[in-house]
Amino acid sequence: MTATGDSGKKPRRFGTHLVLVMILITLPVIGLISAMDYRQVEGALIAEEDLLREQTGKGVIESIRLVDVGLNLFDSTLDRRMQEGFDPVLAEYERSSRDPGIMDLSRVKRELGEEMDIYIINASGVIEYTTYPPDLGLDFRGTPYFYDRITEIRLGDAFAADRVVAEQASGRLRKYAYMPSPDHRYLFEFGLFCGAVETDRFDPKYQTLKEDLMRLNPTLEGIRIFDCYGRLINATDSKSPTNPVVINPIARAVFEEKRDRTITDPAAGRFTRYILVDLSASDYPSDTSRVVELTYSTALLDARLSEMRFSHALLAVFAGLIACCIAVPVSWQITRPIRDIVDDVNRIARGDLDHRIRVSTGTEFTRLEESIGTMIDSLKENIRRLRASEEATREYSTRLRDLVRERTADLEESNRTATLFLDIMVHDINNANTIAIGYTQFLVDALEGERREMAQKMLSQLEQSSEIIGCVATLREARENGAALTQVDLDRVIRVQVANHPAIRIRYEGREVAVLADDLLSEVFANLVGNAIKFGGPAVEIAIRVEEHDEEVLVSVEDTGPGIPDAVKTSLFRRFRRGEGELAGAGLGLYICRMLITRYGGRIRAEDRVEGRPECGAAIRFTLRKAG
Repeated sequence: MTATGDSGKKPRRFGTHLVLVMILITLPVIGLISAMDYRQVEGALIAEEDLLREQTGKGVIESIRLVDVGLNLFDSTLDRRMQEGFDPVLAEYERSSRDPGIMDLSRVKRELGEEMDIYIINASGVIEYTTYPPDLGLDFRGTPYFYDRITEIRLGDAFAADRVVAEQASGRLRKYAYMPSPDHRYLFEFGLFCGAVETDRFDPKYQTLKEDLMRLNPTLEGIRIFDCYGRLINATDSKSPTNPVVINPIARAVFEEKRDRTITDPAAGRFTRYILVDLSASDYPSDTSRVVELTYSTALLDARLSEMRFSHALLAVFAGLIACCIAVPVSWQITRPIRDIVDDVNRIARGDLDHRIRVSTGTEFTRLEESIGTMIDSLKENIRRLRASEEATREYSTRLRDLVRERTADLEESNRTATLFLDIMVHDINNANTIAIGYTQFLVDALEGERREMAQKMLSQLEQSSEIIGCVATLREARENGAALTQVDLDRVIRVQVANHPAIRIRYEGREVAVLADDLLSEVFANLVGNAIKFGGPAVEIAIRVEEHDEEVLVSVEDTGPGIPDAVKTSLFRRFRRGEGELAGAGLGLYICRMLITRYGGRIRAEDRVEGRPECGAAIRFTLRKAG
């Protein structure tokens, strides 16, 4: 089942290829199944982790709300006491003629009790007078929602109780209440200081909540709870919950934006969620909302995923080894009939066409063996026909060579005849035309009137005939001249053509430049200058300009004749494209110009001498390549 190719390398056996193919198919399938299963397990683990975190967050929120409901019921019991306490404050305000600057707030505080502080807030939201010096001058405009609420209370007529909250300056817990002054110029505020016993009621420990949640969610590393100012409240075992602490800017931002945040730290293997627990109520000026910080570790999930990756990889390797072990005997069994067929075919290839293919089991191999037998029979018949066809082809080739030889001789004879006719036309007929032109010119000069006009027409026809013969000669020379292009002095060629027409005003500013062309380059200028004289008349003015552009030379032949219509410009250089009017020629001159310029590697085009005004004359422009 092997053979040596032209390169000398021994190819692998078909059985080896089959084993490799089976392995290459099986291994990716096993890998794909393993990867898909891992992705499914990974998605399930991540979804389970997300669900547990979501339940943890909901549990924290519900727990804090339950605690807040209980605290709300408790601090409502202090409302009556604080409302009655405003009576001596209002009496002192009236006694001082409604001037808070002369109110004896210290006396009123002693009357109410040392745990009660009095604040007088002006219309700008600033504490102007107070029995608690640390809060003097405190400006509530920095907390817009709170400032709007106390302004609403100051302009009203009713008592308003607040929740137990922490002071902005010290963080101590106080129960606040508000009463507007009768003239609505000020807002009186009470701050009832909560003692140790009341502090325990208003500031409950969250350690039990933390322990329960961390027991239910092993990935939870820590829980911290912040107030609306971003200050840490007693969410751990802190023994001083009333002391001010460092403000957490993230918790503060979450409260202000009213939007939860998640901060990921892949390097440390953890991420932190900040959840806003909205406890605000329209009945209270203060906002007792909380911001909960839940810190989760991804180490446990990463470890489980790593374990799953390892187990799936190990399973894939084991399945691959089993597939390789199965592929070898399966390949041997599949290739056995093929080896038998190869042996039979090799024997037939050595010339034993009468040898028959052994029939194997299996429908496909049986059909293959029958097809090979049919192919061998057909091969025998084709060999017989091929030998007969070779003989017929040999005879036909002999007759074809003889026929080609005869046709080649005929073509060479026809070419010599055509060359002879061209030589006769170019030489003899042109000589006859030259003599006829001379005599006709004599008649034109000698005759007068109608006879002179007839002689002039005859002279014009003879000159046109001579021009056609000249064009034919140029075409023949251009087609037969297969020599390579050489360096030609463009300035000398132009000056020779200018000298050939001394009676015509031709303006040319000399420019020495060498181009790639041959001896026929002068025919281009002869045709272009001749056309300008023919159509423009003896009074025509011709200008020849040469401009150098990088590796090219742009030549312009301009005249002041009747110009070229736009409709004619695109087809002007085609073969036998004649101009319009009585002076139109045979249509070969410009065709020869285009053929020669193309041969030199350039381009030729017709334009207006004055752009957009064809009646002001024509301009023929073409490019030539500079000689190195």
